[in-house]
Amino acid sequence: MHVILFGDSVFDNGAYIGRDPDVRQQVEQISSQGSKATLRARDGAVISEVGNQLRGLPSDATHLIISVGGNDALREAGVLDAAALSVADALSKLAAVGDRFSREYGSMLNEVLRVALPTAVCTIYDPQFPEAFRRQVAATALTLLNDKITRHAFSRGLTLIDLRLICDENEDFANPIEPSARGGTKIAHAIAAFAAGGAPKSHVYASP
Repeated sequence: MHVILFGDSVFDNGAYIGRDPDVRQQVEQISSQGSKATLRARDGAVISEVGNQLRGLPSDATHLIISVGGNDALREAGVLDAAALSVADALSKLAAVGDRFSREYGSMLNEVLRVALPTAVCTIYDPQFPEAFRRQVAATALTLLNDKITRHAFSRGLTLIDLRLICDENEDFANPIEPSARGGTKIAHAIAAFAAGGAPKSHVYASP
């Protein structure tokens, strides 16, 4: 088994956890003996960069795991402070963000699926901002983007790893938007279970 990790700092979290193992290392530790994990994800990456991460894929790769979209959401965060004439107007502004996100995410998945390997995608987890209001607003807005991820995954028969249900405690985060070593362990268990064949197509993995 050789798992390839694509996306952003959800997987490339080494800079935030000190000497603790990062997600890639944890996947190898949890998986069966002889299994490998390769990190192609990069801190700060956005959806459009996954195509570059695909280049030069190892010939022995067996499974692809993608966690991306959080930084795209951060780029659009200004919409949450934009003036609106009504709730309908606010929803319309959010819908425009969701449509752009959906087009980019769908295009990225189409490129990934040309590789023709078992693939799982992750939702964007709820940020653990210290302010309750900001946390609530961010989680609510992200449901729109996570709906796009879910629809794209299931329409293509892919497995969904729901990070909202996996990283669901403050201790799972090194800061409001990066997983801690504990959160990384929970994510790694989900990845290892998928790669070991424990999750059929269109399965939602919600907890280790």
